Amino acid sequence: MGVTVIGAGLAGCEAAFQIANRGIKVTLIDMKPGKKSPAHKSDNLAELVCSNSLRADGLANAVGLLKEEMRMMNSLIMECADATRVPAGGALAVDREGFAELITKKVSEHTNIELILSNEVTEIPKDVTVVIATGPLTSDAMAEEIKKLTGGEYLHFFDAAAPIVTYESVNKDTTYKAARYGKGGDDYVNCPMDKEQYDAFWEALTTAETAEVKEFENNVFEGCMPVEVMAKRGRETLLFGPLKPVGLPRPDGTLPHAVVQLRQDNASGTLFNLVGFQTHLKFAEQKRVFSMITGLENAEFVRYGVMHRNTYINSPTLLAPTYRLKSRTNIFFAGQITGVEGYVESASSGLVAGINAAMVELGQDEVVFDRHTAHGALAAYVCEGSGKNFQPMNVNFGLLPQLDCRIKSKKERYEKISGIAIEKIVAHLEKL
Repeated sequence: MGVTVIGAGLAGCEAAFQIANRGIKVTLIDMKPGKKSPAHKSDNLAELVCSNSLRADGLANAVGLLKEEMRMMNSLIMECADATRVPAGGALAVDREGFAELITKKVSEHTNIELILSNEVTEIPKDVTVVIATGPLTSDAMAEEIKKLTGGEYLHFFDAAAPIVTYESVNKDTTYKAARYGKGGDDYVNCPMDKEQYDAFWEALTTAETAEVKEFENNVFEGCMPVEVMAKRGRETLLFGPLKPVGLPRPDGTLPHAVVQLRQDNASGTLFNLVGFQTHLKFAEQKRVFSMITGLENAEFVRYGVMHRNTYINSPTLLAPTYRLKSRTNIFFAGQITGVEGYVESASSGLVAGINAAMVELGQDEVVFDRHTAHGALAAYVCEGSGKNFQPMNVNFGLLPQLDCRIKSKKERYEKISGIAIEKIVAHLEKL
């Protein structure tokens, strides 16, 4: 008896932890640190690349509900996230290094987990239960294996990561701290621009030189759109997106034309990332254009934005709502390779796949989460939706069944939906 988990990102670590906690031996394999994907830099497991934010807290937000459900099911990822959180207003953001270090420690010290590093898996094991959590940057060799396994039912798109600057290099005289709409503490550094400054920035951004993309250049996921691509959709587009000034007046009470927000990236508060500024600009162009932002004139960029390939399978045609391959009883998928989008969603799919891989090993029925839960609704979209034009998806209340009664307040309506979800999770806990 034993399960092999391939890939030690958020989904793989969560899956391994869920399996191991049910008394089953797990072999967790990752090609790091011997070989890294183009986006990864750290030797630790569960490395955060795109952002250090796990997004909104609270039951009036779907991702907040998803996280609360995970906490109720003893999620490793949520335990470590809560232990390493940094100020971020109404969002849950973590010290990315501390977060990965804690997960690495807990996984490596678990008595039921054998961690094998610097091992690139090039062939999917046939005679054991397997969870494939190789992530959106699956190696070429494994991608070919998955292609054979799925009959070629896999897709690609590009993902982008935002730059990080040192807090010390930010001009404190022209920036100010505040949280949008007053949610949480004054955790974000705000870089205000008047119309003239914004127009100059927009012109520079939309004409800046981008790095060469050799393939899939037009296949970009909407939820992680490079800022320069978003800007090219119209001069005002950014003002309704990451540069939206509503709720962010200056200390003197005046409202800027646009605001770039910086979010704390580590526990010590020495690093901040540019919120919503995923980018594919060349590094020199990033320095030139982003230095035009108020307060970043002399900013020190410790990491520039990067763009990389994402790979995901056509899950609606391939997977059961337990994330098991329909054609094989011993193979599960987890993480962004399934088409879930976002760190939290990736970890939650690992939780579901891990629980069900354990159920298979224990000879018990798989657990299909109720669609009234965030876990069930997300799994239903990914695994039972339309296979035609399948796109990655973040969790959202539109995926969950709507209420029979009409509640005008969106906050109250969402909290009511969340209340039902929590009740359903409590019922599931008896089976887990």
